[in-house]
Amino acid sequence: MTTESYHQRVRQEKRRAVVQAAMHLFLEQGYERTSLQQVAHQANVSTATLFKRFPTKSALFEAMVEDFWSAEAPSEAPKSAHSPEAGLNDIGLEYARRMRRPEIRAIYRVIIAESQRFPDLGLMITDKVKRPFLDRLKAYLCAEEREGTLVVPDADVAANQFLALIAGQSFWPELMAPGCGGTDADAVKAVAEAVTTLMARYSR
Repeated sequence: MTTESYHQRVRQEKRRAVVQAAMHLFLEQGYERTSLQQVAHQANVSTATLFKRFPTKSALFEAMVEDFWSAEAPSEAPKSAHSPEAGLNDIGLEYARRMRRPEIRAIYRVIIAESQRFPDLGLMITDKVKRPFLDRLKAYLCAEEREGTLVVPDADVAANQFLALIAGQSFWPELMAPGCGGTDADAVKAVAEAVTTLMARYSR
């Protein structure tokens, strides 16, 4: 192993330790009560090392969300095969499964609790969590329209409608109280109903 690769591995390990410590403290204490000094102490790195990589708490929080979400980045949009129901169902099921993960609910609770003091957190998680699915879904809707299976005047509106239908039944109720969002089987049904609704509106 070269000296450069050794130092790179050490930097990566320190970054991973910092992000993991941040995840633990943010979810346990909340955003406002967690300091960068606390994170550095728990990660067993110097404050100078942490500040060099993450000069602000918001930058660290963003890195935490980004790392968590990119560990399972949305898969590639299905190819159009004249079956928009199947493609929409695939995208919808993946979205429901990701949003129902306990860690995502915990992150959202932190953001909601701190939204008045730190409004940028909400904008950031929308960009990191929802945006990849929106972009993927819009691209798929446009591909189906080119194939002649759908008529979608505004792909952005249609994509937001679809994800909102799913989240409204299987994520937001669960965020408020565990169990209120139903079971995984209920989430599958919610996705199927969202597909039916979208097809009723946009099918050629």
